[in-house]
Amino acid sequence: MANYKKTEEYNAETIEKLKEHYGSVLDILGEDKEREGLIKTPERVAKSLAFMTNGYEQDPVAILNSAKFEEAYKEMVIVKDIEVYSMCEHHMLPFFGKAHIAYIPDGYITGLSKLARVVDAFSRRLQVQERLTDQILKAVEEALSPLGAAVVIEAKHLCMMMRGVQKQNSLTTTSAFSGLFQNNEKTRAEFLQLVKTNLS
Repeated sequence: MANYKKTEEYNAETIEKLKEHYGSVLDILGEDKEREGLIKTPERVAKSLAFMTNGYEQDPVAILNSAKFEEAYKEMVIVKDIEVYSMCEHHMLPFFGKAHIAYIPDGYITGLSKLARVVDAFSRRLQVQERLTDQILKAVEEALSPLGAAVVIEAKHLCMMMRGVQKQNSLTTTSAFSGLFQNNEKTRAEFLQLVKTNLS
């Protein structure tokens, strides 16, 4: 039988502090944190939260600049259906969905995977969808100075699904545009059409 070892890197001091607090939460809820199913729960939740908020440690503009190349291409570049997993800062419950990013280069392009990494860097923070959309757009603008950029995010929010209004099928869509996407209706319409089109 092969041995199994999972390797993860966390700030030990942060995890220990979070672990203590989550143990206290279990006490307040009236749970027995020493029972078998809960013994490791405070540590698991601490590590889970540390992972889901590791975006604070990342510089999205630096991510884009790490794979920035001179290129004469001046047509639209789109990366769509990028998975988004974030946490609502109001209730600390997840929201999840897809991001679609486009830009029109003006001398520089970036590695396609870097756009997805920028989504992760901003979404792995306590967020609201509106701010997340705007932050992604501004990072692309700052790093690449494109002729225009566009971001659309479609997401479901567990704070609306599990509590409060409890609407299971609602979908929130946010958008942000700059340059040609903001000023040229035809360019914006082309982007939105391509986002909706399945080319496979």
